[in-house]
Amino acid sequence: MGSAISADDVRDAAVVIRNFAVRTPLLEFACLNDAAGRRVLVKFEGLQRMGSFKFRGAFNRLSRLGATERKAGVVAWSSGNHAQGVAAASRLLGIHAAIVMPSDAPRIKLANTRSQGAEIVTYDRRTESREEIARQLSDRRGAVLVPSFDDPFIIAGQGTVGLELLQQATDIGAKVSQILVPCGGGGLISGIATIVKDIDRRVAVLSVEPAAFDDTLRSLASGEREAVATGGQSICDALLAPTPGALTFPINRRLVSGGLAVTDARVMEAMRFAFEKLKLVVEPGGAVALAAVLSRIAPPTAHATAIVVSGGNVDPDFFASVIQNGR
Repeated sequence: MGSAISADDVRDAAVVIRNFAVRTPLLEFACLNDAAGRRVLVKFEGLQRMGSFKFRGAFNRLSRLGATERKAGVVAWSSGNHAQGVAAASRLLGIHAAIVMPSDAPRIKLANTRSQGAEIVTYDRRTESREEIARQLSDRRGAVLVPSFDDPFIIAGQGTVGLELLQQATDIGAKVSQILVPCGGGGLISGIATIVKDIDRRVAVLSVEPAAFDDTLRSLASGEREAVATGGQSICDALLAPTPGALTFPINRRLVSGGLAVTDARVMEAMRFAFEKLKLVVEPGGAVALAAVLSRIAPPTAHATAIVVSGGNVDPDFFASVIQNGR
């Protein structure tokens, strides 16, 4: 597989992960349609293994390793969801995984990663480079690096979300005009866009980011990889990539129709709406596409808008504070 992926790579990934990943539901809620002023279909990846879509790409990547590579183990870096996906895939495949995680990562993500038997190496995200630490570990051990988004097999695995979404929409007789996808480094949206545009080029795929980390939105506008402003902060810990991926951005520049950005306040409103009205627990980064439809900033469409809710891993104390008073 080269630097870019094809729709066939996504279809192949779907076969590889079929007996291990959850085929997550595509949901519809009358109250959400009313609040958004349009028909909205929700692809809920909070019900995936380890509570996020990341298991898909991780399992697709690790399952391709040869016997010698599996024996050497893998090293990954992640704020939490990729860590959990790699840990779970490693456990299923009998591979040792070392995960470089920020010391201030949500406790639930640290705990879930440990529960799968992974070795955790913490770092200070303000003063240390997770990529440098991971590469040093990999060099010392001869272990395989597993990037969180800039890898063809990771991208193809994440693309299975879009393949399932369109299949499920067809099953219920729904026509989709637009798909809104949470975006950090761009692995999820580049995989989804690859398969969606192969199936139906008329479907628009749009990225959604936190307002302080809108590098993909600005990169799509400029045609070049832009970086986030120094000192930017957001509660969306899963979407804090500093710049679009070297592999993911060329795909997104070619296939993604545009980008949207939402404030943390809108994200918290979406988390509360999901809990109170939809009975779903959604993490901040997973709620950005929901926030976009609730704030009605997505372009109008002739048919349904599908949104990807990418994960449900949120610390209980933080979640309670959001639900109770929006702090």
